Amino acid sequence: MMGIGFPELMIILVIIMIIFGAGKLPEIGSAFGRSIKNFKSSMKEAQEEDEEAQKAEGDTPAIEGKDADGNELSDEEKEALARKKAQEEGEAKDKAMKETADAFTSALPRKGSYDYSKDQEKA
Repeated sequence: MMGIGFPELMIILVIIMIIFGAGKLPEIGSAFGRSIKNFKSSMKEAQEEDEEAQKAEGDTPAIEGKDADGNELSDEEKEALARKKAQEEGEAKDKAMKETADAFTSALPRKGSYDYSKDQEKA
């Protein structure tokens, strides 16, 4: 349907050359490449941190299919543990968001606490 072919790419390249000039294209390309490389490395670091956090929490036995005693878990038990973990994480996120919202609303002025006439006296 709407694929980008060779003619479209050439038009885009010509427009970019007109906007930035031929001398800036290598700099733009290298900056784009560095940004992609940094993005990939940050994603890899985030995944490693998540794996380390899971190992630190001690959740690996359930992931490996064994309970705390070393007994094998059935597929239903694994799914139940995964649902329970997801529910606990969701509840923790909900609680954090509610606390943030409560802190924000408590910082707002109360209804009727603003007196327009006092501002007019000061001015």
